[in-house]
Amino acid sequence: MKKYILTIALSAIAYFGFSQAPQEVDTRHYDIIEAVSAERIESDIRTLAGFGTRNTFSDTVSNTRGIGAARRWIKAEFDKISEECGGCLEVFYQKDYVTKEGNSRVPKDAWVVNVVAIQKGTDYPNNHVLMSGDIDSRASNTMDYETDAPGANDNASGMAGTIEAARVLSKYKFKNSIVYVGLSGEEQGLFGGAGLAEYAKEKEWNIIGILNNDMIGNIEGVDGVIDNRTFRIFSEPVPPTETERERTMRRYYGGEVDGISRQLARYVHNQVKTYMPEMNPMMIYRLDRFGRGGHHRPFNDLGFAGIRIMEAHENYNRQHQDIRVEDGIEYGDVVEGVNFDYAKKLTAVNAISLAGLAWAPPAPQNVGIGGVVAPSAILAWDEVDDDNIVGYKIYWRLTTSPTWDNFRYVGKVNEHTLEGIVIDNYYFGVSAVDKNGNESVVVFPDRVIR
Repeated sequence: MKKYILTIALSAIAYFGFSQAPQEVDTRHYDIIEAVSAERIESDIRTLAGFGTRNTFSDTVSNTRGIGAARRWIKAEFDKISEECGGCLEVFYQKDYVTKEGNSRVPKDAWVVNVVAIQKGTDYPNNHVLMSGDIDSRASNTMDYETDAPGANDNASGMAGTIEAARVLSKYKFKNSIVYVGLSGEEQGLFGGAGLAEYAKEKEWNIIGILNNDMIGNIEGVDGVIDNRTFRIFSEPVPPTETERERTMRRYYGGEVDGISRQLARYVHNQVKTYMPEMNPMMIYRLDRFGRGGHHRPFNDLGFAGIRIMEAHENYNRQHQDIRVEDGIEYGDVVEGVNFDYAKKLTAVNAISLAGLAWAPPAPQNVGIGGVVAPSAILAWDEVDDDNIVGYKIYWRLTTSPTWDNFRYVGKVNEHTLEGIVIDNYYFGVSAVDKNGNESVVVFPDRVIR
């Protein structure tokens, strides 16, 4: 009798298309967090700071000093990681020539060289999620490429975190590709990011998002605050490449803070709250710090999703300063100003975000919403062609909330009505979920169901 009941149940599942609910968490993320090493990050920061200066226009011939020695060492580290994982990384230089003419921060013509390591995805190798750190550093005068500028926090910390993420994640296989990159020319005008963004566009990469890490090691703010758990996630509200029609639709249907970069920021926020609840991620509704810029911006400029992850409390005495003591105040970006345990935490934040996105199925497309002058909201989307998807989640939040606060798992369907949820009072989105609980970024509706 029991066998007969089980047979009927299995037949019903096959006939009606019922699917199991996904796991709430993917326990592999806890292993990733544990694997990140503060000691290895410290060693890498000390090595990078030990090159004296990494100014983009510094020595390229020496093996012990300057930007050339630094980028060769970074490439060698990526090559070593690849060797240990059986050649799982494709490592190469990507470069562009910049000239003094028309560039106020360029003292001489030179090649701006990035170091790139790609861990190819098994299912969707053209889908890319990126983590970046900056190779270069600067003294008080950005045109001064001879004075010592160790750049321990800005940005050996982000570069060391990127290398460490590659060490940890290279032990796993992912559906989507992960790109670990050291970018140059940041201090002179975001040249490295601009070059790689153009390269990605030419290669027709589908970029899920870039996590730009710029200063992830300082816990003692110039404001006197000491905080080793809070960090900031900067994201722009909507892409600068949006069309006039999209702007017009937003005026009537909402979405002023729901562009692709903002959804990427919310994804990282959710990963942290799920797997690292001891941390305090701050969603900052700005492209970057007030009037300033980072290496995610060139990707945003081309319509790609990108965010900046960084410490919460900056110390300006340690940024862009010649090493010196004035009136009893120590200036300079030296190793002693970096908290390696904090850099480990933010590296882990990146690693679980990269892994989640790289394991996740493709995001649903053609998401529509309806329910005008009705007591319920309707969401519909095109089903994703992926055997690992077990279903979809519909998210909603109050229009004033920065994060997705409510969701309903609706199974493997392509339409659902949220009974009793009035469309006027909330914003909505849809994500695709696999059996392990990894999900795509939430997709905000781009069409209206009449």
